[in-house]
Amino acid sequence: MVKQVLEECTIPYLSVSADNVPPTDVAWLGEMWATARARMKAAGSTEFLLVIDEVHKLNNWSEAVKKEWDEDTRNDINIKVVLLGSSRLLLKNGLTESLAGRYEIIPMPHWSFQEMNEAFGLSLEQFIFFGGYPGSARYIQDERRWRRYIKDSIIAPAIERDVLMTKLVYKPELMRQLFDLGCTYSGKELSLNKILGQLKDVGNVTTLADYLTTLGESRLLCGLQKYAQDAARKYNSVPKLLVYNTALLSAQVNTNFNTALTTPSLWGRWVESAVGAYLLAQADEYDYKLYYWRERDDEVDFIVADGNHTIAIEVKSGIRSDNTGLSLFVSKFHPTHSFIVGTDGMPLEEFLTCNIGNLLA
Repeated sequence: MVKQVLEECTIPYLSVSADNVPPTDVAWLGEMWATARARMKAAGSTEFLLVIDEVHKLNNWSEAVKKEWDEDTRNDINIKVVLLGSSRLLLKNGLTESLAGRYEIIPMPHWSFQEMNEAFGLSLEQFIFFGGYPGSARYIQDERRWRRYIKDSIIAPAIERDVLMTKLVYKPELMRQLFDLGCTYSGKELSLNKILGQLKDVGNVTTLADYLTTLGESRLLCGLQKYAQDAARKYNSVPKLLVYNTALLSAQVNTNFNTALTTPSLWGRWVESAVGAYLLAQADEYDYKLYYWRERDDEVDFIVADGNHTIAIEVKSGIRSDNTGLSLFVSKFHPTHSFIVGTDGMPLEEFLTCNIGNLLA
């Protein structure tokens, strides 16, 4: 994306990567910054763009960036800086530790249905099952190879590099087990006590809750809280597990695409997870909270809450005929909008390409 921006950029720029720079060579950042200043002055330009990729691979990178940025500020040097990185948590930690008040985060969520369709020709059903990882699109005709790619090239680096290098995790194997189990239960409510009972490693509910929060910060797996007007009830509720990308669900279960697609009870979970993943991606952009709601046997799959605006969304894929939960929620909470996605409601393809922000305006 940044490469495309630079091709249209009208101001001089320098684009560099820390990929092959030793982690201890933090002085490299100062050298690149000095080069940018020299090129800006030589060109007689009033502004300059410096792009640094994989900056998080350098030790104490945020302190070095802060030093150079503050020097430019004192000397009225107008260098705009773009910091890129493949590790969300490592970037976020560096920003919050040293660069408070000096940055704006531009999140890059998982690819949407529209993007995967336009770039690789994935059908709606293929997207729901294989998810939004562009690198995996070439392998979907060979599901065994596709599954290995997701596990080896997506999941393993995300947990081993992004999570374990950033957070103090006392039981890495417990976190990995939580992730694996959580993905297979995507779209279902499961108490942390029950999760603990299914894991091999010894731990406690507080540890699991912390690990689930970390996985959510990594945009891998989260536990949605139950919607309630009482904050204490939200925090003490049974979490509804949800993957940020349905590829994570598909890679962890022993079910192929055709079996999932032709088994209504299975396909309903994939459809609900795809809708939830899309809502999670939109939540980053529009800064809303996502919940589920249940009262005894009545439930609503997703509740979008943004200030005074509330949206109730029920997902149907032909496996449920009643919808009393949505009606009951509307009568109790009077949401701004309430609707069904899927069977007898907004078509899935339309929902997965709509702009949730328009409903919150």
